[in-house]
Amino acid sequence: MPDSLTLLFAFVLALSGMGWLALAMEAHWAQVYDEAVCSPALARRLRWLGGLSLLGALLLCLAVDHATMAALVWFMTLAAAALVVAFTLSWRARWLAILLPGIRAGLN
Repeated sequence: MPDSLTLLFAFVLALSGMGWLALAMEAHWAQVYDEAVCSPALARRLRWLGGLSLLGALLLCLAVDHATMAALVWFMTLAAAALVVAFTLSWRARWLAILLPGIRAGLN
């Protein structure tokens, strides 16, 4: 697989991971799903998904470059993904609902 495609997948994983970590927080959950409350079990699963997704992004970065460059690329990917999620939350928060397709707005 070309390096650019691998890094694109790493960015998608980082973006998903940051989105899941944001949805695990009550304030962001309420922004996306109106006033519905996220259950503690679902919040725990979202945190695990987010963490594993960020780890997957790191592993993909390590597959492309040596460790020192991969760490830099991974860190910058995390920063870009965090910015995208933050801007999405401030502009169109409901768009993050795409990360949990089985949950409709207003339902838990």
